[in-house]
Amino acid sequence: MDQKLPSSVSPHLVFSRQEWAALRADTPMTLRAGEVKQLQSLNDPVSLDEVAEIYLPLSRLLSLYVAAVQNLHQATRSFLGNHDGVMPFIIGVAGSVAVGKSTTARLLQALLQRWPNTPSVDLIATDGFLLPNAVLQRDGLMDRKGFPESYDRPALLSFLNSVKSGAERTVAPYYSHLTYDIVPGKSTVVERPDILIVEGLNVLQTSRLPRDGRAVPFVSDFFDFSIYIDADETTIRTWYLERFRELRRTAFRDPESYFHRYASITEDEAVAYAAGLWDRINLVNLRDNILPTRPRADLILRKGEDHKVEEVTLRRL
Repeated sequence: MDQKLPSSVSPHLVFSRQEWAALRADTPMTLRAGEVKQLQSLNDPVSLDEVAEIYLPLSRLLSLYVAAVQNLHQATRSFLGNHDGVMPFIIGVAGSVAVGKSTTARLLQALLQRWPNTPSVDLIATDGFLLPNAVLQRDGLMDRKGFPESYDRPALLSFLNSVKSGAERTVAPYYSHLTYDIVPGKSTVVERPDILIVEGLNVLQTSRLPRDGRAVPFVSDFFDFSIYIDADETTIRTWYLERFRELRRTAFRDPESYFHRYASITEDEAVAYAAGLWDRINLVNLRDNILPTRPRADLILRKGEDHKVEEVTLRRL
């Protein structure tokens, strides 16, 4: 018979903003306000105080993890008699559309590059592994873009396997947010970094395990550490609509933009269209595929309506 666990039993440690900020210790601030502004995404403001209180402690923790894993790899290589060098430490960053994944990933990249043991830090988004629009249209999946089935999962797994195996050079497809599609003939190259940050909606996604015990690799199997960016549904929806409005005034005005036709409609029409996209696609994806992966993350950053992190949850070792 199943036994109910006491409510005090949890695999996580929860920190208030103030408690987490204190864990910065003596970590120096290595970014200036102007650099932070350049790293933030559209409609995702981040202050220097936010970096000092949230991201510097996180970079300190990650630096300690990287050093520990590098030592473990060295011990394993000595055991195997293999001296091919340090394997990349891979960090996954997951969360909804418009929640601030890209900002978090870029801030961590900038901060980690300044730690002495990790001078080479690359960043890649899983958008590059979306199936081309022509394939999505052919298979009736355009309204499922961003859902697990819209990605070339074998290609993504092959990419991560190559990086984790220590390949000198690994190539990924290139995705344009302007044309909303894969760009033929263009690629992103990763050349054996100390750290690779992988940012995407469904990077913590699992699938049904086979009954015969065969190996079924998940993207997260290649991660050494994973982060989930969290906020209330209604808050993320507000951020999504605000971002859409801002894009209408900026990127959508480019004739090459996939969404160029929405730059000339009225504000009310644009908001109604964006709300429809959220309700029909992004909210469904969040509820069905993204939010269920939150407990799998090693660390959860919980944001409030003002985009500031209010709470940090860390998985116990």
